[in-house]
Amino acid sequence: MKSETSYNNPIVLERADPWVYKHTDGYYYFTGSVPGYQEIEVRRAKTLNELEDGERASVWHAHDEGEMSKLIWAPEIHFIRGAWYIYFAASPSENPKNDIHQHRMYALECKDENPLTGKWEEKGQVITHINSFCLDATAFEHNDDLYYVWAQKDPAIPGNSNLYISKMENPWTLKGHTTLLTIPEYDWEKVGFLVNEGPAVLKRNGKIFITYSASATDENYVMGLISADEDSDLLDGYSWKKSENPVFKSSEENSLYGPGHNSFTKSEDDQEDILIYHARPEKNKEGDPLDNPNRHANAQKFNWDESGFPDFGVPGGKYFQ
Repeated sequence: MKSETSYNNPIVLERADPWVYKHTDGYYYFTGSVPGYQEIEVRRAKTLNELEDGERASVWHAHDEGEMSKLIWAPEIHFIRGAWYIYFAASPSENPKNDIHQHRMYALECKDENPLTGKWEEKGQVITHINSFCLDATAFEHNDDLYYVWAQKDPAIPGNSNLYISKMENPWTLKGHTTLLTIPEYDWEKVGFLVNEGPAVLKRNGKIFITYSASATDENYVMGLISADEDSDLLDGYSWKKSENPVFKSSEENSLYGPGHNSFTKSEDDQEDILIYHARPEKNKEGDPLDNPNRHANAQKFNWDESGFPDFGVPGGKYFQ
């Protein structure tokens, strides 16, 4: 039985980098980048359509100074092994250094049942293999191992960011080998900026899929896809295959531009797969697109093709039963 739910897009206004997690309590938990980049907000509601006006709480504020004081970007909320975690990136300055932002990644933990009212503890910086610009962390469990996937600048590789994967000792500490998953190599990944960022994990049909976003954050922003067999060594770079073309891109017809930085969830009846993504209703007219708050969170059902790969269609496209 297919879900009959339709989504009143945008489901949340002015929240880029939208992350939705559907918990066992029946609530959808939502977070995303808040304009001004000085706080982390968490919302919850029983339906995706209710998130815009649902419960909300500001659970963490930027420090007055220091490494976690500026440009709080792309928080994600996860429930891992009995506790809530939020991953986010922060910078000590709004000004790039040598044309590169100074973000590092951090983790928060909440052991209370309700993350909107519970106490959040700073677990510190998530230390990676390189001391450089990094952001957009996500985590997933597979075969009893906890994995961390993120975007980071390697000074030896041209561009702004690549994707990496590592196992975790605990939800705020990496362990063992770090593997490079993908770098910007195709033309559609290098418009404006050479970027691979915003990973999100989807497990289905015997595979691990990771979507990511590429190019500048204006109308050129698109989603790419890499995949690996679920029984392969996920820390072996040769296990991963990369799609040569974007899997989700701007739709002139539907006036949805720069779709990306997505997450995945299930429909209210758990029968459908839902893509959560941000997009702009118009092209960025002037200035830094990061300063334009018109990226809104959208929800869209998607299908699977005959090869067992996700078929996202086009932003704002109709869903066919």
